[in-house]
Amino acid sequence: MSHSPRGAPRVSPRVLVVDDEDDLRDLLEITLLKMGLDVDGAADLKSARALLAAHDHDLVLTDMRLPDGLGLDLVREIAASGRNLPVAVVTAFGSAENAVVALKAGAFDYVTKPLQLDQLRLMVQSALKLNVPSGPAVPSAEPVDSRLKGQSAAMQALRAQIARLARSMAPIAITGESGSGKELAAREIHAQGARADKPFIAVNCGAIPEALMEAEFFGYRKGAFTGAADERDGFFQAANGGTLMLDEVADLPLPMQVKLLRAIQERRVRKIGATAEEPVDVRIVSATHQDLARCVEQGKFRQDLFYRLNVIELSLPPLRERLDDLPVLTEAILARLSAAGGQPATLGPGVLDALRGYSFPGNVRELENILERALAFSNDGVIEVADLALKGARLAEAPAASAVAAVPAPPATAAEVALSPAAVPAGERMPPLPDLSVLPSNLPAYLERVEREIIVRALDQTQYNRTQAAQLLGISFRQLRYQMQKLGIQEPEG
Repeated sequence: MSHSPRGAPRVSPRVLVVDDEDDLRDLLEITLLKMGLDVDGAADLKSARALLAAHDHDLVLTDMRLPDGLGLDLVREIAASGRNLPVAVVTAFGSAENAVVALKAGAFDYVTKPLQLDQLRLMVQSALKLNVPSGPAVPSAEPVDSRLKGQSAAMQALRAQIARLARSMAPIAITGESGSGKELAAREIHAQGARADKPFIAVNCGAIPEALMEAEFFGYRKGAFTGAADERDGFFQAANGGTLMLDEVADLPLPMQVKLLRAIQERRVRKIGATAEEPVDVRIVSATHQDLARCVEQGKFRQDLFYRLNVIELSLPPLRERLDDLPVLTEAILARLSAAGGQPATLGPGVLDALRGYSFPGNVRELENILERALAFSNDGVIEVADLALKGARLAEAPAASAVAAVPAPPATAAEVALSPAAVPAGERMPPLPDLSVLPSNLPAYLERVEREIIVRALDQTQYNRTQAAQLLGISFRQLRYQMQKLGIQEPEG
């Protein structure tokens, strides 16, 4: 095999294979050569370091255990050097800890022994795409088409972190409050990575009935069960080659967590009714507004699955911590609303100051909803402070229950009085009854309206976390889900 010196022009990408097992190293080299790649081989760390110093490479593939050290040392050295060089590790089958440690140290991806050559080829192809020149990168600046708007220090740091994470295949756990943009961040990671031209599939784990989960995730064969008239792919097959986002992953029931863990570890899935497994190549990005570590402590989430999903954590700042971004965010939202409505939308005097004084419990999603509602009430597309209706939404700053209850309220606002946060019961304490000096002319419709406002208010307070909303109202999760379906209550989009 020829060795081109560093800096010399190269026709084919060059891969460095580091493994002390001659047979395995030969297998890797032959496989890579058949892919049209140039290959260097090294049996130990010393030889690998010498080759890295003397030649340019596009990918390093190293075993974890070597005669003079660990492949992990090589991963860390290359990551610290700042070289644009992806490193993948070869681990023994079932060595989940080794794979996760390597990913955390900066490895691009991993393959397991015994080697499956189809998965090896996919991994190599993904890694080499990362080295295609894409022009000078300015990670702290906002790309023209960035989904994550804002120039605050928090957002610039977030975009820089995403630019780094996009170069890896490591699973990412995105945390943040509801409405803070977790799906947008996941899409940004996908768009900046080697899988940008492949599918991005987002799945809301809390919205799938438990009985249908396996079929939805892994697909099914024709005739596998009653109603299976045709063969169907699941989420894993649909995302093959791309990214699978598991939103609200904490809502997965424990039996499904076991099956998901197996699919992630083995990179294979079996459709319901099938006898054979099929390989899948997906990058997993998970998201939740819950504290997964706490869920593990409470026995609601498997520790081994948490360990696999939470390789790298990406935390999104709430909007109240980056209010300097409000001008950029409102401008982008109004531009979208103007395009959708066919008329210009602008902010009147004092509107930005009013928005800066609000805490935004629902984050950017709530800002979008506020502006969309305000635009509907505005004159000629000019949003005034009164159009924002922030007073009703500022529940956290409402007066105490006694003060609210002392003011007679008409039936139309009875639910608002009853639902002042200070009046929400703790234990058996109940909020005051509404003023019924005027009786409703249609009792069923009135009760349905009050029930709907109560449920919507509970969902707003918990950022549409249905489990917490059910606990707040003292009912079961299933009862809340049934009432939401009956009353037509849906989570806002965004």
